[in-house]
Amino acid sequence: MLQDNFGRTHDYLRISLTDHCNFRCTYCMPQEEMEWMPQSKLMSKEEILKLAETFIGLGVKKIRLTGGEPLVRKEFPELMAALSKHPVELTLTTNGVLIHKHIETLKNAGVRSVNVSLDTLNREKFLQLTRRDQFQQVWDNIELLLQNGFRVKINAVALHGLIEEEICDFVTLTEKLPLHVRFIEFMPFAGNHWQSKKVITAAQMLDLVREKFEIIKLEDKKHDTTKKYMVPGFAGTFAFITTMSENFCAGCNRIRLTADGKIKNCLFGKEELDLLGALRKGENIEELIRLSISRKHKALGGQFDPDYLKTNPDAIENRSMIKIGG
Repeated sequence: MLQDNFGRTHDYLRISLTDHCNFRCTYCMPQEEMEWMPQSKLMSKEEILKLAETFIGLGVKKIRLTGGEPLVRKEFPELMAALSKHPVELTLTTNGVLIHKHIETLKNAGVRSVNVSLDTLNREKFLQLTRRDQFQQVWDNIELLLQNGFRVKINAVALHGLIEEEICDFVTLTEKLPLHVRFIEFMPFAGNHWQSKKVITAAQMLDLVREKFEIIKLEDKKHDTTKKYMVPGFAGTFAFITTMSENFCAGCNRIRLTADGKIKNCLFGKEELDLLGALRKGENIEELIRLSISRKHKALGGQFDPDYLKTNPDAIENRSMIKIGG
């Protein structure tokens, strides 16, 4: 069991398969020319599986595969098949554009839930945000997932000046479709030009939803990162990930493994330990994992104030979001 100094048990691992992505979302990666990691610095398929097995042996019960975009990794089907042999819940976060090529892989691996990143329902805005004209393919793949019985969560980064126009459109989706839409408060990472004035809080978004819909609050579980709601009679739900306005660090059970094999005990933490380097040297991986968890800060990586209005993004030491892996 992996427990930190604040009594939090960590049994949920997010593995970034690659730092590459076929989209270029402005809030995720720096606008300047990206430098991708060389292949030699990335975890091989065998190394990913070895590290995953080590984490499972230490009590990890859930693994989420992320990126970049995890589906651009050529060995994705083999990785998913190998991981499915372990007693662990498997899930995925994707931009959705390649889902149709991997739907059977996901079904065969026993994946039941998939998170799809989608920040707008407007094709022109989608092109502006992602720099790719792929909205229809993403939407077709969301419908494909639903047709095949997957639980589909839509992750929408709530960008001030954009989400206000569409938040009720997203909620309307949940009337006929069993979708679970999550609005994510805009968070600061290297190169994404975060400013507090760009944040629209969950409370502000909720006020906009209440102008059109009668809503009810749903129960939130211990490790939930969301505050969930639904419109009575609708097939799906909607929720808010309130990282900036009301952090949920007290119940955190997450560990992150970057594509180059570094363990991050917090999304916002600057401290990393090199598991891949240690693995290649034949060193004790379990000791490094336990050390990382023991060093976890109480909240927000120890890097900024819970009052997001006081946050200075220039003082935060971290990777860009795409280099972390969601």
